[in-house]
Formats: sequence, structure tokens, C-alpha cells
Amino acid sequence: MSVDRRLVLASASPARLSLLRQAGLSPEVVVSDVDESAYSAPRVAEQVALLASAKAASVAKQETDALVIGADSLLEFQGRPLGKPADASDARDRWRRMAGRSGILHTGQALFDVQDGVVASRDISVASTVVYFASPTPQEIEAYLATGEPLAVAGAFTLDGLGAPFVRRVEGDPAAVVGLSLTVLRTQLAKRGLAITDLWRR
Repeated sequence: MSVDRRLVLASASPARLSLLRQAGLSPEVVVSDVDESAYSAPRVAEQVALLASAKAASVAKQETDALVIGADSLLEFQGRPLGKPADASDARDRWRRMAGRSGILHTGQALFDVQDGVVASRDISVASTVVYFASPTPQEIEAYLATGEPLAVAGAFTLDGLGAPFVRRVEGDPAAVVGLSLTVLRTQLAKRGLAITDLWRR
């Protein structure tokens, strides 16, 4: 059964959009205007949940009838949150410290159900995945930095791009490391009486 509900992704992330499309969904993209620096929480998992909710809320205000997904990811490494690196030097320093160690990638995910211009429900969840990093050589790190990829992503690495060879393994949801947990989304939709298959493209 197909359900005629608009799905809106409140994120400019190409990785998140790609994940949803690969899962058979066709979201519209409406980028939120949230100033991330204005939000803080004592724990990294709480921080991503707060930001995901803020992004979904920002876009939900513009909608009349839609399912709005907000998301945010941060790497917790040695107790500190790591978002996108400030520059190549910052990314280089991170990789030197992360090599051979592990961190926890937290992805906050909010689903706001907007009906008749009112948010009928809010569901905020966090998927936390342990990421074990390999030990790239200095030459590999420089080559990776030269691509520009690590400057555009939380934690300065990807699991679905050029950074994949530098991740030994993960414990948890690989999709959440990429940027969006499809398992969490399926559960969030189910709470609204929707099956994710109802939203598949026909």
C-alpha cells in the first residue's frame, strides 16, 4: 500500500539524501536555518538529539502536511565532540590522534509529523555506533586530506567514501555512521502507524 505523505529532509547532506533514496524513498530537501553554535548540551548524544530536533522544528514551521526528518552527527573521541574540522591542519591532527583508536559516532534523528500546519508528533532518537579506526600512513593521510572529503564531514572521515579504507570496523548501525539510521526511521514511522514500505516510490 502506498501512502501519499510528503517526506522532507531538513539537511543539505548528500549522504543522508543518498541513504533515503537507496531505501526507496523520495524526500524533498529543505535545508534548515539553524545556527548550530547556539545549541549546547552536557553530553554528545544529547547534543546531536538537540540539534536534530532544532533542525526538524525549523523546517516543520514552513510545512503544512509533511513528515520532516532532522539529523545531526558528531564523533565522540576521548570524551570530546568532534564535528567538521576547521581546516586541513585540524583534520590532520585529528587523524594522527584517531589512528589505531576508536570513537563513538552519535547520530541524532528527529521525525516531526506535520498535519494541517501543526506538529502532531515529535520523535527524537539517537543511534550510537563505535568506530574503530585503522592506522593510515602519513602519506595516506595527506592524500586523503588533499581530496577535501574529511573537511566536509563530522569526525573527518566517511564510511561511504574515500575514508572507508581507514575504518577497520564498526559496532552498531553502519548507516547511522553515514548520517542517518534507516532502522531508527523505520521505528519512528511505525509509531505513527506507517510502514517504511508504504513510502516506497511507486
